[in-house]
Amino acid sequence: MPTKKITTLEDLYLEAIRDLYNAEGQLVKALPKMAKAATAERLTEAFENHLAQTEEHVARLEKVFTSLGVVVRGKKCVAMEGLIEEGKELIESEIEPNVLDAGLIAAAQKVEHYEIASYGTVRVWAEMLGYNDQVELLSQTLAEEKETDVLLTELAESAVNAEAE
Repeated sequence: MPTKKITTLEDLYLEAIRDLYNAEGQLVKALPKMAKAATAERLTEAFENHLAQTEEHVARLEKVFTSLGVVVRGKKCVAMEGLIEEGKELIESEIEPNVLDAGLIAAAQKVEHYEIASYGTVRVWAEMLGYNDQVELLSQTLAEEKETDVLLTELAESAVNAEAE
């Protein structure tokens, strides 16, 4: 539910930033669990590296709030909550370790695709609103989300999926 009435693109932009801020916060808590559950060393490392990146994403969003002159505050991201819950259910199920790794990659890529769509949208809105400093911050995060998605695909295709077979 919006924190206030949304009447302008700027209002919508702020709501989306608040949503992303909460989503990234949820991910900061979930990634260590995913890293612990992974059995492939390269996958564990990928989750640990992405945790450090995600913490930087949070810091960038805090800079966006500061640039907008508003309080740093998220709003519950139901989409991320659902995606993380899917990963949690997978981790808690009876599943072969190699198959779990393949499932964890799939769960992580769902998260990345959500973030890519979200950051792509807010970056365009920031451009339209003339928030050039924010465009740069959001572009950096968007590029990192895309890189993570590519890395996860490479891990899946080079080893993890075959080991799960």
